[in-house]
Amino acid sequence: MWKTVRHPGAWLVAWAVLAALGGVALARQELVRQREAFETDARIAHRLLSQRAVQQDAVLATLALLQPTGTAGPTAQPEQRLSSVYPQILEVQRRGPGEAWPVTPPAAQAALAEAEAVSRTGHRVALAAAHLATGRYRLVLAANPNSYALQIDVATMLPWNEWPMPRDTTPVRLTLEQDGQVFVVQPGRVAQGGWRFEFHKHLATDSQPFDVFALRQVGWGELPWAWMLAWALGMAVLLAALQSALAQRAARRRAEELLRLGQVARLNTLGELAAGMAHELNQPLTAVLANTQAARRLLDEDPPELDTARHAMVQAVEQARRASTVVGRLRRAVERPDLAGPLSPVKLQDAVREALYLLEPESARRGIAPTVQAPAQDVVVLADRVALEQIVHNLVMNALQALEQVPPGQRRLALTISSDAHLGSLTVQDSGPGIPPDVLPRIFEPFFSTRQGGLGLGLNLCETLAGSMGGSLVATPVAPHGAALHLSLPLSA
Repeated sequence: MWKTVRHPGAWLVAWAVLAALGGVALARQELVRQREAFETDARIAHRLLSQRAVQQDAVLATLALLQPTGTAGPTAQPEQRLSSVYPQILEVQRRGPGEAWPVTPPAAQAALAEAEAVSRTGHRVALAAAHLATGRYRLVLAANPNSYALQIDVATMLPWNEWPMPRDTTPVRLTLEQDGQVFVVQPGRVAQGGWRFEFHKHLATDSQPFDVFALRQVGWGELPWAWMLAWALGMAVLLAALQSALAQRAARRRAEELLRLGQVARLNTLGELAAGMAHELNQPLTAVLANTQAARRLLDEDPPELDTARHAMVQAVEQARRASTVVGRLRRAVERPDLAGPLSPVKLQDAVREALYLLEPESARRGIAPTVQAPAQDVVVLADRVALEQIVHNLVMNALQALEQVPPGQRRLALTISSDAHLGSLTVQDSGPGIPPDVLPRIFEPFFSTRQGGLGLGLNLCETLAGSMGGSLVATPVAPHGAALHLSLPLSA
C-alpha cells in the first residue's frame, strides 16, 4: 500500500478511472431517461393520430348508414355541415347511382372510382389519393345507394390540445410517411453526432396506411455535465482524504520502523562499546597483575620479608585476578556470538526498498533521489532480516550525510544489486568528498570517525554484522570523488 502513497501518478490514474466510470454511469442513466421519455411521447402521439384516423372511418360509416333512401333534391346534403363539427374534413363528396364523382380534374375522378371499387370489394374504407407533401388525402366508402368521399387536412387533424410535446420547441422530429411521401408533423432538432432514438409504427387503421416516424437525436451538450463534474470533484476529495490517511499511516509505520531499527542499533552499539571497553581495560588489568606479581617476588627476596606487605600484595593479586575475570565475563556477554540472530532467505531488493522507504524524508530533505539498479530476478541471500536492514540503513544514511558536504547539484546516490555463483552483492556509491587514502585502512575501526560528532561505531557495527552472517563489507574510493561500500553475503541455497 505504501508504494501507492509514494506514486502520485497512481492516484491520478485512480481518480481518472473513477471519474470516467461515474461519468459514464450518469450519462447512461440520462440517456435511458431521455429514451424512455421519447418513447412515451411517441406512443402518445401515435395513439392520438390513430384515434383521429379511426374517427374518420367512423364518420364515413355513419354517413353510409344514415344516408337518405329516397330521392333527395340537390340541396339535401346535410353531410356538408360535417366540417363545422370536424375541422379536419375539408370537403365531403357524394356519388349517386349512375353519377360521376363531382371532383376535378379527371385524374381525381379516376382515383376516387378506383378507391370505390376497392372499398366495395373489401367492404371497408379505402384511401383514394394521398398528397402528404401538401397535407391532403381522400377517403372513400362504397355504399348503396350513395358512396361518400372525405378530403382530410392532416394539419387540422392533429389534436394539439392533447399533444404530449410542444410542437415548435420539442427536439423530437415526427412525420407521417407513405410510399415516399412525407408530412412533417413537428420538425424537431436533428443534430450531428450523439445518440439516435427512433420510433416507427403504423396507424391503427388499414384505411389510412400511414407510418408514424419519430426521431430524437441526443447531443453531447444534453449530457448531465454538471452532475458528472460534481461526481469528479467528489471523487477527487474522497481520494485526497484517502491519500492523506494512507500517508499518515505510512509516516507512522516509517517512524515505528525507524524507532525499532534505532533501538536495535543502540543495543548493538552498546554491545560494541562494552566489547571495546573490555578490550581496552583488559590490558591495564593484565599489567597490574604482572606488576603485583613482580612486587611480591621482590618482597620475597627482601631480607625483612614483611608479612604485612606480602599479605597485601597477595590480596592485590587476588583482586586483580577477580577484576580480570569480571571483565572477561563482561566481554563474553557483550560480544554475543549470535549477534546477527538466526539466518533465513532474504531478498536484497526488499531490504533496499525498505531502507529507502524509511529514509525517504531524509533523502527529500537533502534533495537527493537515490537510483537502484537490480537484475530482473530477485537476489536472495542468507541473512538475518533485521541485521541486513540495519546494515543497508546505516550505509545509506552514511552516504546521505557525506553528500551534505557537496553542492546540491552534484549529489548522486546509486545502489547496485548483483550476484555471482555464490554471493549476492550490494554496492552503495555516493558522489561525496570520498575517503582519503590514509583514512581508508581505519574506516572500520571502532571509535574512528571522519565526521564531526560521530561515534565511529556505525561502519564497525555493519562490518561486524556482515561478518557474523558469513559475509563481508569493503570500502573503496571512487574517482574523481566519492566512495563505495560493497556488501557481500552468501546466496541462499
